[in-house]
Amino acid sequence: MKNIARVAVFVVAGAFALYGITRGEVAVVFSKAVNICLECIGLG
Repeated sequence: MKNIARVAVFVVAGAFALYGITRGEVAVVFSKAVNICLECIGLG
């Protein structure tokens, strides 16, 4: 039963990841990460 739950969670997580990728969220997350590095940490 635990294996079925693990697989189900993995499939749902993959579905949400694909949904985010198709919406263009990767670019948003990447730009926020770049801004954090450049502004807060002071790299660059």
